[in-house]
Amino acid sequence: MIEPLLYEMKCLIESDVGKKVKLRMEEFRRLGRLGSDKDLFSELCFCILTAKSNAERCIRIQEEIGGGFLTLPEDILAKELKRLGHRYPYVRARYIVEARQHLHKLRWLIDSFSSGVEARYWLIENVKGFGYKEASHFLRNVGFEDVAIIDFHILNLLTRYGIVEKPKTLTPRRYREIESILRVIASKLNISLGELDLYLWYIETGKILK
Repeated sequence: MIEPLLYEMKCLIESDVGKKVKLRMEEFRRLGRLGSDKDLFSELCFCILTAKSNAERCIRIQEEIGGGFLTLPEDILAKELKRLGHRYPYVRARYIVEARQHLHKLRWLIDSFSSGVEARYWLIENVKGFGYKEASHFLRNVGFEDVAIIDFHILNLLTRYGIVEKPKTLTPRRYREIESILRVIASKLNISLGELDLYLWYIETGKILK
């Protein structure tokens, strides 16, 4: 049932949580407008790391490695990821090193695409390790607000409210179908998909991250 979720969301929007969400969204927009190539690449790497991994741990890893995302050899980067507790250090290190070829394309991506949906297709096709969720995550974190970040937290919440049946596998088609449902919810609340994700994450985890 969608109504109980809408009610809970409206209460959050009008609370201090709503103020924190607005501040976080402005941080994302600022990164998209003013971030350097290095800043944008760091966020890309963070989103590569978050696939099937703990978001808070990935934030700590991002802070710890810093510019090493651009400079460390693959084997050293993998060892650092392993030391910092990442579940998949070797494959993620490989993805990050391969993604370096896109360092100077990220500003172009942000400035050239008016739609996050269109930019997402480019990322999925060109950045190894990026599926719908990871590409959407990066885009939201650099200011695009028209795509949804659908991970197991969001699926669990939507399933608990009876809004969707939890899929065994999240295919691109099913991802877009659930995204359309989330778009309807966001519209009813008069917020963007990017904001909606932060509220849903808060309901499920009690935290506002990124």
